[in-house]
Amino acid sequence: MRYPEGGGLTAERRAFREGIRFQAGMRFAVGEKTTVIAKDLRVSVRSVERWRRAWREGGMEALRSAGPANSPTVTDAQFAVLEEELGKGPTAHGFADERWTLARVQSVIHRRLQLSLSVPTVWRLLKRHGWSWQAPARRALERDENAVEVEEGGVAAGKSIGAACGGWIVFEDEAGFSMTPPRARTWGRRGDTPVVRVRGRSRRRTSIAALCCYRPGESRLIYRPRNHLLLKGARKSFSWKDYRDLLVRAHIQLGGPIVVVWENLNTHLSAGLKRYEAEHDWLTTVRLPPYAPDLNPVEAVWSLVRRAMANTAFGTPDDLDRTLRRELRRIQLRPHLIDGCLTATGLTLRPPTPP
Repeated sequence: MRYPEGGGLTAERRAFREGIRFQAGMRFAVGEKTTVIAKDLRVSVRSVERWRRAWREGGMEALRSAGPANSPTVTDAQFAVLEEELGKGPTAHGFADERWTLARVQSVIHRRLQLSLSVPTVWRLLKRHGWSWQAPARRALERDENAVEVEEGGVAAGKSIGAACGGWIVFEDEAGFSMTPPRARTWGRRGDTPVVRVRGRSRRRTSIAALCCYRPGESRLIYRPRNHLLLKGARKSFSWKDYRDLLVRAHIQLGGPIVVVWENLNTHLSAGLKRYEAEHDWLTTVRLPPYAPDLNPVEAVWSLVRRAMANTAFGTPDDLDRTLRRELRRIQLRPHLIDGCLTATGLTLRPPTPP
């Protein structure tokens, strides 16, 4: 069946309903009862009564279709105002948490733009202007955004130092992995929650220190794993000597001076590392601002690894180690993934300006 252009099924259905009303109008003219008309036309008695009132007031023309109801139009200028209001956050509009739901956006549109839109219309409006349903990123309350901007300039300056001397900008971070894998969404029958069976107890934890190394036109990933026994008094992280050995290994593999950008971890600030840096001119360290993990591309590397490990049942610690090495090796062989991790931070690496 072909439907009229521009209307489709809606236009056909509207014309059919208009024909039903016209039939009822012709039967009104001959004096038939409301209940008989409703039974013959298979409609409710209330509808026939409503049509009869309209017929008495305006005749057959009053039964003609008025067309589809039009939703209020939100102009680009009005949406710019709405977007500014949404940018203030839900709490600024009196809501208890930082969630923008369609119902909340609907209420803001009604209060700020004096328009009444349905929830589906709000969804279409947001989608048309590039909005989507997202999981928010977490950011510490203690973080000073002004300090982050200043420190971003400091990181850029560190990059210039590394590029000017033919060296590398190296971001470092450490993460721990256990036998319990990350959880990810999966399809399952409604009411029957999928189950991933994991080891209830493991006496070993794997830590990995990774380096994302960059210079104009080139990027690499270097990592060092270490297993820790979960015993009382045993160390559960890298020591400053482990970091020193990792940096020496990176210096040998990269074949040039390195500028290390890392967090304000106590181990990074140890006297041993500071003394080693002062004794070797190929090593320069730059600290990231507090509570700013989003400026470290290694955090994105951990996200890629955990995403690949999601819902994986590890039988032994060796299975976990093999999976970690395989995923890190996969990233090593794909420099575009390492470049993407840097892009996710918003930092850019520019070649040095010639003298």
